[in-house]
Amino acid sequence: MDETKNGQALQPQQPEAAPDLAPVQNVYTPSIWNDKKMLESAVKAAKVMAASDIVPEQTYRGKPENCLIAIDMANRLGLSPLTVMQNLYIVKGKPGWSGQFCIAAINSSGRFSPLEFVTSEDGSCYAKATNLQTGRVCCGTVVTWDMVKAEGWLSKNGSKWETMPAQMFMYRAAAFFARVYCPEVLFGLQTADEIRDTNGYEDEAPKKVTVISLEDA
Repeated sequence: MDETKNGQALQPQQPEAAPDLAPVQNVYTPSIWNDKKMLESAVKAAKVMAASDIVPEQTYRGKPENCLIAIDMANRLGLSPLTVMQNLYIVKGKPGWSGQFCIAAINSSGRFSPLEFVTSEDGSCYAKATNLQTGRVCCGTVVTWDMVKAEGWLSKNGSKWETMPAQMFMYRAAAFFARVYCPEVLFGLQTADEIRDTNGYEDEAPKKVTVISLEDA
């Protein structure tokens, strides 16, 4: 969707004020970290998952400790552990969600209408959605080419901003929206693209080449 006026990208409204929060109550919530039986069960499940061919190879296969963390996050978010594993990446040693997961988490939170992306002729983009409780339209930060260049995202080796800019604009706009209006849906984590844009892309693993001699045939 394109929203411009006199050739200028429309600026979204200021974020709505945060609601007054009730005092935090100390309520004991069992988890794998404070319940021995839950931990033992989770450790067994993590070992099974680590031996599976279905889990992502680089991050989880053969790594029960990573699977255990994924199980804990899945329990806290009310998701399937496999969903977490398929959407949580380790970039430069830091965990980050996929851009698709960020959008899906916002849309499935039940708090907003489906996320919309507003673009202008110069490529600027921001995400917006209606708060279903208040009826107010919530708009995220505008992502512009000036921002992309100033933050150094475009100059990173292997940057996707050059090869798939439209997709990257939407992913970043969704992440900015979530950071303001519903940070809890991302569990306080950045997206993998945000980590790559800040810390650089992972170097590709060297390809193993096997040379077969005709004499061995």
